[in-house]
Amino acid sequence: MARAESRYVCQSCGAVHPKWAGKCDDCGAWNTLVEEASRASAPKGLGGGKGGRPLQFVGLHGDAQATARRASAIAEFDRVCGGGLVPGSALLIGGDPGIGKSTLILQAMAALAAGKSGQKLDCAYVSGEESLDQVRLRARRLGVADAPVRLAAATSIRDIAASLDRADVPQVVAIDSIQTMYLDNLDSAPGTVSQVRASAQELIRLAKARGFTLLLVGHVTKEGMIAGPRVLEHMVDTVLYFEGERGHQFRILRAVKNRYGPTDEIGVFEMTDAGLAEVPNPSALFLGDRQREVAGSAVFAGIEGTRPMLVEIQALVAPSAPGTPRRAVVGWDGNRLAMVLAVLEARCGVAIGANDIYLNVAGGLRVAEPAADLAVAAALVSALAHEPVPADMVVFGEIGLSGEIRPVSQADARLKEAEKLGFATALMPTRRGRSKDRAAPVGTFKTREIAHLKHLLGLFENAPHNLRRAGGGGRS
Repeated sequence: MARAESRYVCQSCGAVHPKWAGKCDDCGAWNTLVEEASRASAPKGLGGGKGGRPLQFVGLHGDAQATARRASAIAEFDRVCGGGLVPGSALLIGGDPGIGKSTLILQAMAALAAGKSGQKLDCAYVSGEESLDQVRLRARRLGVADAPVRLAAATSIRDIAASLDRADVPQVVAIDSIQTMYLDNLDSAPGTVSQVRASAQELIRLAKARGFTLLLVGHVTKEGMIAGPRVLEHMVDTVLYFEGERGHQFRILRAVKNRYGPTDEIGVFEMTDAGLAEVPNPSALFLGDRQREVAGSAVFAGIEGTRPMLVEIQALVAPSAPGTPRRAVVGWDGNRLAMVLAVLEARCGVAIGANDIYLNVAGGLRVAEPAADLAVAAALVSALAHEPVPADMVVFGEIGLSGEIRPVSQADARLKEAEKLGFATALMPTRRGRSKDRAAPVGTFKTREIAHLKHLLGLFENAPHNLRRAGGGGRS
């Protein structure tokens, strides 16, 4: 009998090493290599002899029909999932500890079991982290204790599989969390790469075979990635990230992968004493505490997935002590801020780089699209000139390295959302093939189209004087 060999697996990226080392050569993480027993494998190749059955290939055209989705009646959750849960699919939800993953899953399961969307579903909730009494206390606090959800506390995949591999399997099964599950035929501890991968693989196989929807809760690392190997994200059909600051009441559910719906879709929730409440109009909520006529503030008309959304971008420019100026960015990419500052200096003659720069996206939302470049530039120039952006104006557009303002997608949807919320003007890129008169929406809403970043300075009457006083150049 061959002796079982050991291998060392990185718990951050899943890379396998023949011997222990303090640092993983693949991902660069320190002290993440854990010894695991390697599985026995066949000493030879498969060859062309016995074993295995030939595949029966078929054509692309068939009689398959669209599967009806299972809606939960939580509109924001269903939106991110693509309209509801798909039978036989596996969905992974990740987020920081305490962000509200278990609360969201329990509310969704209770809504599905209670039939709030018109159809009652058989739902089962398996908790590997909390006892039954703890889950019941949460359900009572959320007001869903009367929902007919089947509840169990277990961590053994063998026991869970024995309960699910039967004819009367529940239609929706939630596992909280996948990092606590283990297979008893593996020598590694729960939460290791091999355990997470093998446990998820067995549960997903059952979900595909029996046709139930599988919801997996996953922890994230300090870098914001789901703990365990990245292969876990490739195994499931949908990956959702639950984002938000602990001290902030807003929570963002973001789809980063969805085989049955759009990606980059978001759902907005508000954390209350009674659990997570839907936010049907995030733009109005994000702008609810906005102070008008304040220098350094600009309203950005963005797109998150298929939804137009207005958020406030705040900038503060302060004199810097001798040395390296400070750059603090919350909710945006710091590299794009450096690019916008460089273009303002090189192409517009605005000497702003020697100051401390603080940039914040109000409301706890993270903005990733390049269309926010022009809104960031407007907030920076407004803060430097000590003159506010017009309170009834929204701003969007991408900035190129030569200072040109590039058109962005879905401009009409952005303008329609701004007009619906009472804004009267939009500062935006020049749209190709359309005159300024044709670009303006119907009604009193006006658009101001600019082709170069230097035209932004004309928005502020006292900008030349203030920028010169702050050290700005005279190029235009």
